Amino acid sequence: MSNQDSQEKIEPTTEENIAEVTENSEEQANSEPSEVELLQAKISELETAVKQAKEGQARANAESYNAQKRMEQETTKAKKYALQKFAKELLEVVDNFERAIDSAEQSGAEGAVVEGLHLTHKSLLTVLTKNGVEVVNPIGEKFNPDYHEAVGITPNAEKDMVGVVLQKGYILHDRSIRPAMVQVGA
Repeated sequence: MSNQDSQEKIEPTTEENIAEVTENSEEQANSEPSEVELLQAKISELETAVKQAKEGQARANAESYNAQKRMEQETTKAKKYALQKFAKELLEVVDNFERAIDSAEQSGAEGAVVEGLHLTHKSLLTVLTKNGVEVVNPIGEKFNPDYHEAVGITPNAEKDMVGVVLQKGYILHDRSIRPAMVQVGA
């Protein structure tokens, strides 16, 4: 073979090789994403994951803050109303003092005994007031079922107005610990 024959054989072979390589490259480009496309997809995926993690962190922070506020409110409320049961039991003592004062005054007891009962009663009410317990004595007020308990009707009072208080009520801060027993006008 001559040189020319060999060149002719090489040239078509080289052109065929280039065509094959080009076809293979196009097939790879069509069938598989390039490395740049893979990296861009990975970046997008990681950005989405970071965004979701930040949103989750923000939600967790908000939830933690809300839980802390709720606990503070519950603690404050527990402190505020911790004396409720004790105060309610002391109300019986206050009622007994009031009965003793009435009985002593009716029986004509010595002035010193009656005054001692009055001072002790006043002292007990002062201690209760310092701790948030207040008397509900609603004569002439509109009937309020949150603070009053109607046990009868009185004809000489206006409609829905408290006419007679049979037993004083008491509240601890803003919560009723014993409603006042009243008669209401009809």
